[in-house]
Amino acid sequence: MQIGVHLGFQNLHGMPDMEFFRKETQIAIEAEAMGFDFAAMVEHHFTDYAACPDPLQALSYVAAKTKTIKLMPAAVILPWNDPVRVVEKVAMLDSLSEGRVILGMGRGAARREFNGFRKDIADSRELFDEAALIIMDGLETGTVKANTKHFQQPEVEIRPRPEGWTRDRMLMVSMSPSSAEVAAEYGLKALRFSQGDWSHSMKEINAYRSTFEAKHGKKAPPFVISDFVVCVDTEEQVAEYTDEYFAKQFYQVANHYEWGGEHFKNMPSYATYVALGDAMNAAGGPEKAYKDYIGGNLIGTPAQLIEKDAMRKATVGDYDIIANFSYGGMSYDRVYDQMKRFADKVMPTLRESASAEPVAAE
Repeated sequence: MQIGVHLGFQNLHGMPDMEFFRKETQIAIEAEAMGFDFAAMVEHHFTDYAACPDPLQALSYVAAKTKTIKLMPAAVILPWNDPVRVVEKVAMLDSLSEGRVILGMGRGAARREFNGFRKDIADSRELFDEAALIIMDGLETGTVKANTKHFQQPEVEIRPRPEGWTRDRMLMVSMSPSSAEVAAEYGLKALRFSQGDWSHSMKEINAYRSTFEAKHGKKAPPFVISDFVVCVDTEEQVAEYTDEYFAKQFYQVANHYEWGGEHFKNMPSYATYVALGDAMNAAGGPEKAYKDYIGGNLIGTPAQLIEKDAMRKATVGDYDIIANFSYGGMSYDRVYDQMKRFADKVMPTLRESASAEPVAAE
């Protein structure tokens, strides 16, 4: 199992953005010293929900301060970025970091961000699918060209020339059936966020695995799970941290993505967000949806987290983790305290544990 940190850049601290951004980015540098494998960063724009407009640029700073940790934009949102520029920036960061980049790609789901970039969210599926192929081919060949519905790109050579790129170094966010299908078709590792009972996702996950194997003649790689983590010593602290910080995070997510928004109902590729909205409005309402959200993430004492990992592996099989320790306005003293406890008391066991065969989807 590979284990990393996922920086969300959620500024609910009330501190000035410049100070906040420096403190949040420092997490990735400290993660190497603690033994984490990845430093992953989101791309989001315009609000305090997640204030990281360019993960590749931020990771360039991290690359200069570290030696071994892998650098993962998780993810570059392709509908908001020109494919040529993505290939150029990834190749440059990979050169400067001596081959440490793992490229994560996503299509976005927040209408306010699409509006800010003068893009129609309804086009996101087509924009992603076309751009991903252009970028993948560009990194593998060093040449970018395209003549698609959304991209007309004359052939250009990339400098610095990309080296050593295969699809094993690329992944995509796969939070809907259509995205899971594209990931399998393209031969990409899948990245999923914890949002509830993992058994409910197994039909989709197993479809990804079977399609991947049928298309590429090999077993699908372990997917990556992005977890919000609470790792504290006592159950009293678990309750405190959950009530104080996780609740704020949950409602930020629901508001940012407009879970259950009417605009999603006309876009089948965003069916997951319709379902999340339906869960908010079903019996039990937001409180039940919140409890399900907590249950899907890694929250507890070190012993409880090890137990949750074993239960999850029994359901989904092998997976990698990028763990978010900083959210909901949590102080950085508490962020680092959790990271160190997780690194010392949880991470060694998670790396050594083997999964059983995952359960079959019903």
